Amino acid sequence: MGPFAKDLLKDKVVLITGGATGLGRAMGEKFLELGAKLAICGRREDVLKTAASEMSSFGHEVYYKSCDVRDPAQIYELVDSVEKHYGGIDVLVNNAAGNFISPTERLSPRAVDAVLNIVLHGTFYTTLEVGKRWIEKKTSGTMLNIVTTYASTGSGYVVPSAAAKAGVLALTRSLAVEWAPYGIRQVAIAPGPFPTEGAWSRLSPTPDLEQKMIKRIPLARVGDQEELSNLAAYLISDYAGYINGDVITIDGGEWLQGAGQFNDLSEVTDDQWDELAKMTRRGK
Repeated sequence: MGPFAKDLLKDKVVLITGGATGLGRAMGEKFLELGAKLAICGRREDVLKTAASEMSSFGHEVYYKSCDVRDPAQIYELVDSVEKHYGGIDVLVNNAAGNFISPTERLSPRAVDAVLNIVLHGTFYTTLEVGKRWIEKKTSGTMLNIVTTYASTGSGYVVPSAAAKAGVLALTRSLAVEWAPYGIRQVAIAPGPFPTEGAWSRLSPTPDLEQKMIKRIPLARVGDQEELSNLAAYLISDYAGYINGDVITIDGGEWLQGAGQFNDLSEVTDDQWDELAKMTRRGK
């Protein structure tokens, strides 16, 4: 038995970019389970078609359309077609992303653009297209942006992603104020490590890197996709109607582990602590 009533999202029309795979699909399946009407987009139509067919097993139709979020004209066609199909959109989930690990000095301008154009420009273009329509029609709505924990702090070796996600976070907080009078609410989720087939292979390609990642997490495990999906479902529901402009971190405490100056002392053994205590007392 889940934490929500089965009609939590009844008849809400939700558009998810990058909704056919990974966390986008996990969120979409949860929204369907809770009564939402779902539209998904991505660049590969064959993947979208398969995902939509499989996700329809939740008892609701899934509308899909191929779209490259780097292209404003394709975004216009996407939003237009979803509105014509369902009669409107209630929730936009900006989930489409791209990322990979690399020393920054090895990046070409094209590699930088590959990330920024999807993450920052794509999110901005989609937000503008949906937001302008809501404002023109005097319709309220909710936008959920998927950012990262390092959107606030920055991070080496994923610098294009850090810069792009920081921009998305700024967009979230800025529009939370500017568009609130129109009844448009902005929220964001900053996930820690949640294994997905695509992203995991680019960000943690070896067992050694995976173990190092898990070791940094105080809860000593990666996230379960349903944990993120439950959070997303709550944030786009009417029960979260007073949450506006906030980013919710779900990472098992990972970023706090790195933020504390002395947190690495967790690796000190009991014997070493005993010796350190003696040294400290002698120092007094």
